[in-house]
Amino acid sequence: MYIADLHIHSHHARATSRESDLPHLVWWAQRKGIGLLGTGDCTHPAWRAALRAQLEPAGEGVYALRPAYRLACATPGDAPRLVVTGEVDTVYRRDGRSRRVHHLLVLPDLDAADALAARLAPYGDLCADGRPTLRLDSRDLLALLLTVSPAAMLIPAHIWTPHYGLLGAATGFDSLAACFGDLAPAIRAVETGLSADPPMLWRVSALDGLTLLSHSDAHAPSKLGREADLLTGARDYPALRRALCTGAGLAGTIEFFPAASKYHQDGHRRCGVCLSPAQADAHGGRCPVCGKPLTIGVAHRVAQLADRPAGYRPPDAKPFERLLPLSAVVAAALGVSEAAKRTRTLCDRLLDELGSAFYILRRAPLADVRAVAGEGVATALGRLRAGDVPCRPGYDGRFGAVELLTPDEIAALRG
Repeated sequence: MYIADLHIHSHHARATSRESDLPHLVWWAQRKGIGLLGTGDCTHPAWRAALRAQLEPAGEGVYALRPAYRLACATPGDAPRLVVTGEVDTVYRRDGRSRRVHHLLVLPDLDAADALAARLAPYGDLCADGRPTLRLDSRDLLALLLTVSPAAMLIPAHIWTPHYGLLGAATGFDSLAACFGDLAPAIRAVETGLSADPPMLWRVSALDGLTLLSHSDAHAPSKLGREADLLTGARDYPALRRALCTGAGLAGTIEFFPAASKYHQDGHRRCGVCLSPAQADAHGGRCPVCGKPLTIGVAHRVAQLADRPAGYRPPDAKPFERLLPLSAVVAAALGVSEAAKRTRTLCDRLLDELGSAFYILRRAPLADVRAVAGEGVATALGRLRAGDVPCRPGYDGRFGAVELLTPDEIAALRG
């Protein structure tokens, strides 16, 4: 089994880290324990040139970083393979209203990426952003993609996000068929996004038969693996395509805690207002402080489209597990920020002595974690694995929080 994160971004995308280059992305992926990584931004000319120069074939449709570009990594395990991916932003009008939908594209090789970029160039400036804005209908994008390569895949990205997800409250579509029309059967998988998890999607019978995927949408190498897929079989494009299209070879997904994501509840960030769906409805969808429209969150939108009760589980549902980044676990135990020097130092010690981040989070004996990092980290990790963690909900672009240890527990651990 290996872990895959297919939706990421390079430093050519807006609001991304300067270190989102191939050497650092591959280094961080190995540090995290990711076996297959999307390249991201495959429509950007300069990024594709870097992919051509720095990658070498490592199997059918997958690549490896050339040795000359690799950074020394003390974490055991193989360096990740890479598969060609990219995200695009389609902006258009349909049925008298504006639509804006993000899509993840997965391609069989770099030649297909070159051909796709040539076909997309008339619809937007591909040099302006690693995730380009295209004046192109979603259905037409899918038709064009399949013309370039029938083996390529279009995966609607973070489908519940209010402003850019296919089923988001502001997008205007209530189903895949409404968006893609006659080509809807060509969509075989969707991305849940940080603000939703499989149990939320199981409530919507219209999504039955689709493979549910999870990826980080990382804008910095350190954010890789916030969400990911668990895959079995060969690390090559045919096996990946089979898993994504049919579910055969998908062992499950790794999920964030959706309640703590940026768009879970309804709210208005400027006024500090966070409301449940029932509370938002009671206020007519408007902020009770300023009267402006609320941003309708994912929990509310799922409830609007659901035709099954909460707790429903399909008989063929894939398993999933909820995790936080290792840095978040360590920071929670220390009572400091993820960016603090103490957090980074202790994370490095754990990674150097025990193995990759996903090994530590998922399988490392707590006794080993305790011996390296102390009681606080072991306790926090044990609670994370058990799912025994309260969340403060996020809303309107503001992350919530997951509380692994209480302030009193942190103070007691400090002595």
